[in-house]
Amino acid sequence: MDIAKLKELREASPFRPFSIDLADGRQLHVRHRDFISISPEGRTCIVWQPDDSMTIVDVRLIQSITQGPPPQTDAA
Repeated sequence: MDIAKLKELREASPFRPFSIDLADGRQLHVRHRDFISISPEGRTCIVWQPDDSMTIVDVRLIQSITQGPPPQTDAA
């Protein structure tokens, strides 16, 4: 996985939640941009969960990313 894609998703405006699929079959949900931290070198990231648990991920083990639907806008 390219770290640039993770950064792009984290900084998107408006933010759209996304899920990270790992090589070992786990799926991590990123509910808000504050719930993912990327190391300065870009080799690892930390995904936080609402209960304050976290997972440290080697970015090279990310197989795919699934992004949620765009936010709904009120059409008048």
